[in-house]
Amino acid sequence: MQLTASQVAEFERNGYLVLPHFISDSDCIALRDHAAALEDQLRSDLDHVTVFSAGDQAHGDDSWFLTSGDKTRGFFEDDGSSLNKIGHAMHDLDPVFNRFSRDLGFAEVAHSIGFDDPRLVQSMYIFKHPGVGGEVTWHTDHTFLWTQPRSVVGFWVAIDDATVTNGCLWAIPGGHKIPVKSRFVRDGDSTVTHVFDDTPYPIEQAVSIEAKRGTLVLLDGALPHWSDINTSEHPRQAYTLHVVEGAADWDESNWLQRPTMEFQGFS
Repeated sequence: MQLTASQVAEFERNGYLVLPHFISDSDCIALRDHAAALEDQLRSDLDHVTVFSAGDQAHGDDSWFLTSGDKTRGFFEDDGSSLNKIGHAMHDLDPVFNRFSRDLGFAEVAHSIGFDDPRLVQSMYIFKHPGVGGEVTWHTDHTFLWTQPRSVVGFWVAIDDATVTNGCLWAIPGGHKIPVKSRFVRDGDSTVTHVFDDTPYPIEQAVSIEAKRGTLVLLDGALPHWSDINTSEHPRQAYTLHVVEGAADWDESNWLQRPTMEFQGFS
């Protein structure tokens, strides 16, 4: 799917773009069923109960997280029994995730928004189970996936309908024009966040991005975005793929490193 000129202009203006009906219901449900099977396997590995906390980033000091850039691993909610997400290399290691990431039109979209040599660096399947799925605090993806020049774009797919009550995305239109306020980096066997500007984002300008199953949301790497806890009785599962420009410099101080494989493109 090639984007129209008006869609590209909207993405450049707002820092995000909503594309309903991009992925079929059948493809979404197939990925959801496969993720459920993986969840059962990963949840049983109680030797590695790493809680993923988008608030205090405590997982950044855990080797299970820091060495997951070329693995498929599960990360838990605070309750220690429900999975928060699976990450971070399913798009290369798992045939079902590989097909979803590479065969359903993302490559054409990437080229439409200016990528010359898009490289897939990170994939995450996010569960946000009813009553359990936690908040993802305000952040930008460039903070965590830093390139020079800045190039990361998130490809976020609603696997379930995403609503205000079950924790849909919120974003600040045009917020990608605000200089990124922090950077999350490796520091030996742990991580540290370098804060450049501690003033808050203008979250009073934020808008909700409710999305039906199969909707693709593009997120500029500098766009501040957030999602609330899931207070509903309905899941809000989503799949996120992060893409960077192959010619951009991937810094060795990024938390995500792949010692066993290089970043690959869509083909």
